[in-house]
Amino acid sequence: MSASTLVAETVWKSVESTRSVSEDQLSILYFLFGKNLEKATRIVDQRGVKKISGEPSGRFIFQVVGESRRKEEYFCFAEHFCACYSFFYDIVNKGEQLSCKHQLAARLAAALGTCLEVKVSDEQLALLLAKL
Repeated sequence: MSASTLVAETVWKSVESTRSVSEDQLSILYFLFGKNLEKATRIVDQRGVKKISGEPSGRFIFQVVGESRRKEEYFCFAEHFCACYSFFYDIVNKGEQLSCKHQLAARLAAALGTCLEVKVSDEQLALLLAKL
């Protein structure tokens, strides 16, 4: 794990424990994630993050609304994967970013407890994941 990732994890855990973000924490996150954090905060402010949880397992995936006019929705695992183009181009291919805006929005909304919670059966969740 890189030093940047360790710093980010520490901040995320702190935000999660207080369910709020301080100016200092925002500054650190902005330093690490740049413009993607700004875009993520707009998505969170517009209530654009759903946490889809399977029952009874409790497994979950996030569905995050994009910012384009088409308002696409992207499935993502906040720490590891997003189905958006930017994830594959900027993160996987070029290695220029740590996370895309959708991952950051999911992480921020989860830490603040502001996700729209959607419960589905484990079978329904499996079908959603199969589409990825």
